[in-house]
Amino acid sequence: MKAGEKEFSDNIMAYVRKDFFKLRQDLSVDQALDQVRSGAPGDGILYLYVVDEHDRLVGVLPTRRLLTAPHGVTLQGLAVTSVVAITSRATVQDACEMFIKHKYLAFPVVDDDLKLAGLIDISLFTEEIADVTERSKADELFELLGFRASEPKKASPLQLWRHRFPWLLTTIASGTICAFLAAAFEKTLAHSIVLAFFLTLVLALGESVSIQSMSLTIQRLRFLHPSFKWYFDTLRHDLSTALLLALSCGIIVGLVVSVLHGFSMPSLVVGASVALSLLSAATLGLTVPTILHALKLDLKMAAGPLTLAIADAFTILIYLLIGAFVLQS
Repeated sequence: MKAGEKEFSDNIMAYVRKDFFKLRQDLSVDQALDQVRSGAPGDGILYLYVVDEHDRLVGVLPTRRLLTAPHGVTLQGLAVTSVVAITSRATVQDACEMFIKHKYLAFPVVDDDLKLAGLIDISLFTEEIADVTERSKADELFELLGFRASEPKKASPLQLWRHRFPWLLTTIASGTICAFLAAAFEKTLAHSIVLAFFLTLVLALGESVSIQSMSLTIQRLRFLHPSFKWYFDTLRHDLSTALLLALSCGIIVGLVVSVLHGFSMPSLVVGASVALSLLSAATLGLTVPTILHALKLDLKMAAGPLTLAIADAFTILIYLLIGAFVLQS
């Protein structure tokens, strides 16, 4: 059944499944296996949920743990207690957003007393669950679900303006900062007018690299929860590529300046500035989306303006600082 065939405002209890395994936490592994063998799980996604004597959800039991555990162990010691559940008061829209956020194939539904009321799986929204064992197919499925979830959200122009405009203020702020920096280094620019000629080129290269890095980072963040280890491993990998890009672009731009204005210190300044600013832009392209993701902010709206704004400011600062240091020292 497709998501478009039902109202997203419907209560989720109208669509819960009852054909799921509910195992008491005081059962032994052998008793649980007997119960699973004699049960009828149906054709949907299979999860094993563990409850207490009052039918309150206490955990989810991975099938692998059940099959490999010693016979005398009770389920209380095997169940994973950090369970993400949907409340029985949730709507279909709420459930859809839970699937998109957590990328699980099913969720338990609990009432206000945490009693297990049912199971909701991703077939509520799509029939395309024939083969989700391959990671790429599962990712495509959640992408499709996210697109469908966005369809009923018909925001007014004013609501869209309120959602988008605050992030554009970062661009205005960045442009203002860049103007102040240019004014602060007015003597440097006047001393070597060549720097002013290539300012736009340096900014454009920094923006291009920051956008490339940001796009790759957002793609990665769709499929994982970043950690400090992930960030530093990714940064080390990305900086290796960024270094090659920085050297290539820096050498080419330096040669262009030399051809147009003769080989001189300004050509070295522009080339070196390009190289350093691209390293900075690549770092920002990874760092800014990662921080926004950690803060649970909207990457689609915030990452682009914020990354470009910070990259512009850093690029101008690096460019003019190197120019002042080399040409006025």
